[in-house]
Amino acid sequence: MTHTTYVWPDAKRCAVAFSIDFDGETPYLWRSRHTKPNTLGELEQRAFGPRQGIYRILKLLNHLDIRASFFIPGVIAEKYPTAVEAIDKAGHEIGLHGYLHERVDELDWGQVEESIIRGKQALEKVIGPRTMGFRSPSWEMTPQTFELLQRHGIPYDSSMMGYDHPYWIEGLPEVPVQWLLDDAIFYRYTGGGAGNPPLNPNTVMDTWQQEFEGLKRYGGLFLMTVHCWISGRGSRIIALERLLSKLKKDPEVWWATCGEIAGHHTKQHAGQFHESLGGRTP
Repeated sequence: MTHTTYVWPDAKRCAVAFSIDFDGETPYLWRSRHTKPNTLGELEQRAFGPRQGIYRILKLLNHLDIRASFFIPGVIAEKYPTAVEAIDKAGHEIGLHGYLHERVDELDWGQVEESIIRGKQALEKVIGPRTMGFRSPSWEMTPQTFELLQRHGIPYDSSMMGYDHPYWIEGLPEVPVQWLLDDAIFYRYTGGGAGNPPLNPNTVMDTWQQEFEGLKRYGGLFLMTVHCWISGRGSRIIALERLLSKLKKDPEVWWATCGEIAGHHTKQHAGQFHESLGGRTP
């Protein structure tokens, strides 16, 4: 299937999806779990997301009539239930993102399973029981994680980059991400002089517009991923509004959530091309 054009609904040329990894402080808490940091800089910077950034993104999505996919660690649901309720009430998809934003490659089998179970329980305590897709923290996966997702009835994954359209991997539909369409590589800066300063939002939107044009030519999936503590800042929201408004006017685009894209793949492309880790299977 590598050189075959992917078929989208209604003969659309490509698909567009907008996703938010609503992880707030959890990546920092996971990294520092064995220490006792006494600084507040990064924690407060990340807390901007659940305090303010998330509501700005929700307002933007409502204004443009876009249903998005939010991937949320369980700890965020426990700490900020009002924000998670607001996402759900606005009609957006909610997916799993670990419990404390754990990197699955740093866990054993039992710990990965515990993160899936605890993350789901925490979200369902706020929004009620439902089937949810999965996006792995830090976009890393292991064979055991795919096996556990199937064991627990998780319908799809959205963490890998093996194609620029949906595909099968380890028996699950994969809704692929890519680093080029993640806001963190352009904007993430937590101080201390480490790393490059954030890019101008106009530069980022121009880069994303060019990638959209390329993906449209080849019939791919344009899946943006933002973080509300990063893209919830004023100038970045304005830049996002310009880009999304332009894409919404394109009649050749199928707009969908990650769950809808996985559902389309499951129904329309079952058995056409399956990937196993380390090689192709029939």
